[in-house]
Parts: sequence; C-alpha cells; structure tokens
Amino acid sequence: MSDKGASGLQRLAERAAHGLFERDRASQGLGMRLVAVRPGSARVVMSVRADMLNGHQVCHGGIVFALADSAFAFACNSHNDSTVAAAASIDFLAAAHEGDELTAEAVELWRTRRNGIYEISVVNQRGERIALFRGRSYRIDGQVVQE
Repeated sequence: MSDKGASGLQRLAERAAHGLFERDRASQGLGMRLVAVRPGSARVVMSVRADMLNGHQVCHGGIVFALADSAFAFACNSHNDSTVAAAASIDFLAAAHEGDELTAEAVELWRTRRNGIYEISVVNQRGERIALFRGRSYRIDGQVVQE
C-alpha cells in the first residue's frame, strides 16, 4: 500500500470489508447491511423478520449470533489479512422482536500477527442491549482483496 497513513488504512479497511460482504451470501440472505467499517471495527444492521422468530415469537438466538458473527468477521478482516473465527461465545441479555432493527458493533480489543479478540455488542433501535458476543480470530494465509 503506497499510503500507509490513517486515510490509507481506512480505505483498505473499507475495500476489504465490502469485498468480503459482496461474497457473503449468508449475511446478505439474512438482510444484513454493512453500514460502517474502520480498521479493527465494523457495524452491521439487520431488521428482524417474521421468518427469524422462534416458537416463543422472539428472534431466534442463532440469528442474533449470526448478526454478531458477521460484524466480527468484517472487523477482523478489515486489516485485509484473511481471518476466520477460532472461537466465539454469546450472552443473550434481552429478547428481540419482529420489526426490531438490530445493530451489531464490533470492536477489536487485542490483535497479534495470528490472533485477535473482538467484542461485539448487539442493540435494538432503542439502544437496549440484546446480546454481548466475544470472538477470537485466527489469521490464515492470503488477503481479502488484492492491494
């Protein structure tokens, strides 16, 4: 990369995250939208649809996990190093309902050459925390997009 300054790193983060999102049919199929990315962080938004509800008529936990996991993926790949999840856990704090607009905000807490730790908070449109997710990343060979 010729421009190693903050603006160059920001452009690379955007290219990497958007390149990954373009190939991510699962996130697209769930109606997720990548709305912000910075080196080491990402924000993803999704509306809860009727087909995402479980038998208790609240958003299925796996769908909330998927939203947080997608934000995690875009954040840990924002450095343009191909990176996958090595571990993840989630705490469900409140129910999400049909029509809720959920936002997952991923933040990099720690990163080395091969590993990283990310925290992802999921909130609804009222700012109420729905879930807290923590993921550990592992860098594999390659880049997300060509520099």
